Amino acid sequence: MMLQNYGSSLTELKFSAPCKYQTLCSPLSSKLFSGFNSHKNPVDFDNFYKSTQKKSQSKDGGFLGFKLQCRSRNVALPSKYMNKVTKKKYGGVLPSVLRALEVGKDVEETLDLYCGKLNPKEKTVILKEQSKWDKVVRVFEWFKSQKDYIPNVIHYNVVLRALGRAQKWDELRLSWIEMAKKGILPTNNTYGMLVDVYGKAGLVKEALLWIKHMKLRGIFPDEVTMSTVIKVLKDAGEYDRADRFYKDWCVGKVELDDLDLDSMGDQHSISLKQFLLSELFRTGGRLNSSKDSVDVESLVRKPRLTATYNTLIDLYGKAGRLMDAAGIFSDMLKGGVALDTFTFNTMIFICGSQGYLSEAEALLNEMEERGVSPDTKTYNIFLSLYANEGNIDAVLRCFRKIREVGLFPDRVTYRAVIKILSEGNMVQEVEDVIQEIDKLEKCIDESSLPLLTTMYLNVELPEKAKLLVEKSQSNGGISSKTYAAIMDVYAEKGLSVESEALFYANRGCIGQKKDVQEYNVMIKAYGKAQLYDKAVSLFRGMRNKGTWPDECTYNSLIQMLSGGDLVDEARDLLAEMQESGFKPSCSTFSAVIAGFMKKTRFSDAVDMFQEMLRVDVRPNEVVYGSLIDSFAEDGKFEEANHYFNTMEKSGISANRIVLTSMIKAYGKIGSVEGAKQMYERMKKLDSGPDIVASNCMLSIYAELGMLSEALMLYANLVEEKLADGVTFATMMLVYKNMGMLDSAIEVAEQMKEAGLVKDCVAYGKVMACYAASGQLILCGKLLHEMIVNQRLVPDHGTFKVLFTVLKKGGFPAEAVRQLQSSYYEGKPFAKQAVITSVFSVVGLHPYALESCGAFTTEEVGFSSFAYNAAIRAYVAYGKIDEALKMFMRMQDEGIKPDVVTLINLVNCYGKAGMVEGVKRVHSQLKYGEIEASESLYEAVRDAYKNANRHDLADLASQEMKFASDLQPLTDSETDDPYETESFIAQ
Repeated sequence: MMLQNYGSSLTELKFSAPCKYQTLCSPLSSKLFSGFNSHKNPVDFDNFYKSTQKKSQSKDGGFLGFKLQCRSRNVALPSKYMNKVTKKKYGGVLPSVLRALEVGKDVEETLDLYCGKLNPKEKTVILKEQSKWDKVVRVFEWFKSQKDYIPNVIHYNVVLRALGRAQKWDELRLSWIEMAKKGILPTNNTYGMLVDVYGKAGLVKEALLWIKHMKLRGIFPDEVTMSTVIKVLKDAGEYDRADRFYKDWCVGKVELDDLDLDSMGDQHSISLKQFLLSELFRTGGRLNSSKDSVDVESLVRKPRLTATYNTLIDLYGKAGRLMDAAGIFSDMLKGGVALDTFTFNTMIFICGSQGYLSEAEALLNEMEERGVSPDTKTYNIFLSLYANEGNIDAVLRCFRKIREVGLFPDRVTYRAVIKILSEGNMVQEVEDVIQEIDKLEKCIDESSLPLLTTMYLNVELPEKAKLLVEKSQSNGGISSKTYAAIMDVYAEKGLSVESEALFYANRGCIGQKKDVQEYNVMIKAYGKAQLYDKAVSLFRGMRNKGTWPDECTYNSLIQMLSGGDLVDEARDLLAEMQESGFKPSCSTFSAVIAGFMKKTRFSDAVDMFQEMLRVDVRPNEVVYGSLIDSFAEDGKFEEANHYFNTMEKSGISANRIVLTSMIKAYGKIGSVEGAKQMYERMKKLDSGPDIVASNCMLSIYAELGMLSEALMLYANLVEEKLADGVTFATMMLVYKNMGMLDSAIEVAEQMKEAGLVKDCVAYGKVMACYAASGQLILCGKLLHEMIVNQRLVPDHGTFKVLFTVLKKGGFPAEAVRQLQSSYYEGKPFAKQAVITSVFSVVGLHPYALESCGAFTTEEVGFSSFAYNAAIRAYVAYGKIDEALKMFMRMQDEGIKPDVVTLINLVNCYGKAGMVEGVKRVHSQLKYGEIEASESLYEAVRDAYKNANRHDLADLASQEMKFASDLQPLTDSETDDPYETESFIAQ
């Protein structure tokens, strides 16, 4: 918040985050204002003006917390309306003169009418009342042209102030030189005014040079000048120097020996410095004697003006020196200096923003008791404080109280209230505030529009957001900056269409071109939606619309294209950016290099790195990390090690990411010692090794079969509660490689207990471990938990494990191959058929039927693999009728039974005791009507056994043996084209 000094131009309070405070002294060691009533809840505004609340006071009437010794409250208090600005009224000829000059009539002709009729005081008023610098100069020139005119310092002060405010430095210098030639000596007011105008122009050092000039002329700054210097230094963030200047002034000293003149910036400020330095050597005039100087330094001064104390309180508040601010406030009371609204507002803000909200509320009560009326800014401060606390109820009470006490909300009020309400998505309350603004025939502050848009999108009311923008547009238009901010809200939520509609919307302003910031946001929106062609097209056409790309445009587009696998286009655009005179950022080079490394185009990445060095863009750890990690992943140890050494020689210390990449690089070449060295270096970092690096080391131990080292590291990670899913999975791999399946199962159980089995990868790893040890039913239960409880969709790795489960569960080889083929070809219902088959083969028949029902209820036709999975599930659960119905449905749809269908049918006939059905299939198999299959022979044999026809079962066994001797049968040992990686390779 910017708190202006009393007497200077007031600006509205800005309620962004409070400024960062710079500590000038030891931190606060005890709570201030302990004498105030400390209320945990916000002040009760309904009882605000009641004096029934008892306060803790010292015997002499001061606040205990401030330890004030104010013996009487009958000090000169400001009027209740002292801050209200009233327009001055003049008598005589002044109104007609001022009116004529204001309407733009010729200055000289107007003043000629009053030649000889204006006294010195009236001339001063006419000068001061001119709002434009050029008119001030013309009026002054006319005065000087009159024979009876006597130059005086007051008139020169007015002219110098007007020129300084307009930053007409050349004209100001000429007026200063003219003033000196005419023997008009500057006064304290002159120097104070010059310090003020130079300071407000941002020329702080030049402003201080005027004080040095003043000192050499033997003029000691009065209180107003001192206060102006403090304000200039305060606004520039020079809190230490402001504090020293004030304390020196109090003891009669002005020390500016630490003023660094050589650090002044641009050429314009240097010319000002040269002018001022030359003036220091031509001081002339009334120099004080050494005796006078001693007298000045022997005096101890105390400020007497309210404005000075306000400036000091604001200074210490911004510097974070709450105790000093309280001390100045106490001095005001002790010295009988009038407290005004600004004084209390500043103290309230300082206390509240540093966490002393109850003390701020107590100040509000004291403010009323001392006859100082709060203004709208007072309530705005509390609105901001309560908003920062997230206390919406207090914000609303404060907002309502503004009208109850006879004040009116201003733009800052509405902006603050809308901000906190919209952030809480309180749509009705926000719309009530908007309705009040409409009734006052005012407009919503356009800085609130992005917040309101965000709120409406959060509550899924996009149409209201659109109408709000259209309404604001019709009420006088929206700035390009605000359009960009609203578009960015849409872009962040992935609503590129809405952002695009706003970008191309008719804004009702003929010839108004879009700002480059709008193009940048629209390009960002296209990038988030991966509409790269549109982003490039917009970029190519923006010049034709009169808007030229800036560095941000190029950097954003290049980084976007690099991340979207369009790295060649990104490289071309980077070259174009350089040709346009822009220097790519380090992040832009990094994105292009990463894009090339992702595609393993290492030579292109290295060329881009060299180009980066050529144009003097210093690579950071991200650039080096990208190169090192990609080379490490590809097993190119020499290259990875080269860039690692180059990085360290350049003065960049390796971070955890880079060291982890080097661990991987050493692991690729089987160098345990090298990996250990990197890991030990990481231990010396403040935060130590992260879990990624530890898992890399564990993986290296696993691959090299170093069981003891792996166990030690694993145990440490578990003990420190750092182990993640990768840690457990890697340790399972270690045990699996060593053939220690029981230990692998134990780790899997630990992983489940740790709550780390929550994604597809983790489920797949644990299921693979169970499958390797033959605990197939646990695989089925995990699969059900994954699908039903966690609502996860099995990924490719999970299905690899499921096919392994089917094979280990004795599923016919032909059925496994059929399911694999349908899955890898992406056929409809293939995944559901596999899942159904797994539940069936492990004996979880209710789960199998539940899964089967998910696709058998569909009215669309199925492929044979889906019917086969359903028929087998029904047969396995003893649902013979359902199995036969499914077979009949299959025939009705004209799908011929295959060998898998026949295997399932034979099983069905056997369980139902339907021997004739088994014989029919047996006969077809025996006489070659269907292809001989070991799995089908086994199914026929088992069916006879289930039907208690062991004689026929023996006959089928003999026929199977005879057939296999004549011709190899297709069976489970046949090469499987879909053979997948085992658990070890995962």
